[in-house]
Amino acid sequence: MSQDCIYCAKDERQEKLMIEIGQLRVSTLFLFREQTYRGRCIVALNEHQTEFFHLSQDKQDAYMRDVAQVAKAIEQAFNPGKINYGAFGDTMPHVHFHIVPKYKDGAAWGKMFEMNPAENKQLTDEEYEEMIGKIKQHL
Repeated sequence: MSQDCIYCAKDERQEKLMIEIGQLRVSTLFLFREQTYRGRCIVALNEHQTEFFHLSQDKQDAYMRDVAQVAKAIEQAFNPGKINYGAFGDTMPHVHFHIVPKYKDGAAWGKMFEMNPAENKQLTDEEYEEMIGKIKQHL
C-alpha cells in the first residue's frame, strides 16, 4: 500500500476524479467523473500491485473476470459501438483498467481515446447517480 497512490489512499484526489460504484471479486469499480465517453469506468485492483503479471494466476483470472463483467454491464446499459480498454499506469502505478465505451460519430471514434479530453465533460450529481444505477442494474 502506498499513500502516494490514489487507489490506496482513497482520499480527496480519488473523489475528485471518480465515484465508487462498488466491490467486485478482487477489484473496485469506479465511474470516471469525466464523461466525454458516456459510461467510462475504472476497474482498480483492491491490493497495491504495479504490474498485472505480478499477480497470481488465480488473481489474474478473477481480475479479468471483473473487467469483463464491467464491460458487459456497460454494453448493456449504454449500447456503445465498441468498448476500448486502457491499462497504462506510468503516472499511477497501480493495476487498473479504464473501460471506455466509444460511440460511432462520437469523440475519438476510430482513434485511441483521450485520457483527459479537453472538453472535460462533467455531469450533475443526478446524472452520475442515473448512470451508476444503469451500470449496477446490469452487473
